[in-house]
Amino acid sequence: MADQDIKGIVKDKYARAALRVTAGEGSCGGTASARGECDPITSRIYSEGETAELPAEARAASLGCGNPTALAELKGGETVLDLGSGGGIDVLLSARRVGPSGRAFGLDMTDEMLSVAEENKRKSGLENVTFLKGEIENIPLPDNSIDVIISNCVINLSGDKDRVLREAFRVLKPGGRFAISDVVVRGDVPPAIRKSMELWVGCVAGALRDSDYVAKLQSAGFEQIGMEDTRVYSLEDARAFLAAEGLDVDALARQVEGTFVSAFVRATKPGAKGCCGPECCN
Repeated sequence: MADQDIKGIVKDKYARAALRVTAGEGSCGGTASARGECDPITSRIYSEGETAELPAEARAASLGCGNPTALAELKGGETVLDLGSGGGIDVLLSARRVGPSGRAFGLDMTDEMLSVAEENKRKSGLENVTFLKGEIENIPLPDNSIDVIISNCVINLSGDKDRVLREAFRVLKPGGRFAISDVVVRGDVPPAIRKSMELWVGCVAGALRDSDYVAKLQSAGFEQIGMEDTRVYSLEDARAFLAAEGLDVDALARQVEGTFVSAFVRATKPGAKGCCGPECCN
């Protein structure tokens, strides 16, 4: 399926999720306080302590598969970019971690989600946050401008992952860090799942093999690549998302048990040798 078709489906799903949040429902139709509990991929990601000070709508609009801000080792004064920032939960968490001397950008292509994010920013009172409209394949920021890139189960939604990784490499400063959560595949994926666009939008059908992810990062220029499993999806998790998509649960569930893994993916842009200017040594 063409990249533009994928983008249209993704935008529609996330727009509808944003509208449910603004209507006082969760992103998947529950209440705003029951974020993501209907989805085994997005449920039970953040601790109550992490999100207690954030607006309820930021929690409700979360559609990720991990918690990259908890693993990215953000430091005070750093500039962070969240690719596919949705309702802004990871941007707001990052902004708190980097402090007033740092900055957190969120990039999203969906107007409805950006509206939710801007309202969450207002409610949070954080001033070091900026939300941008755009696509992760064409990041609207200059070269060598970001210390850390995070993302939460979004790169799998792109039909051109190589371009996303090249863009991430471009905007990172020399020595900058790529620190994202995503779903990766270990083993073979049944064709019925690959063909399901609803599962693609849910971060599953578009998942890369772990070895392919590493190869694509290397091709983009990254070094020090690592991958840490944060959650292995069980047979019951598989049953839940297969049944929700109207697929043959008994025929497919055991084929995907343990195949899909939420992983924290790390990589580094090489530092500039012999450079001591502010553009490459900060």
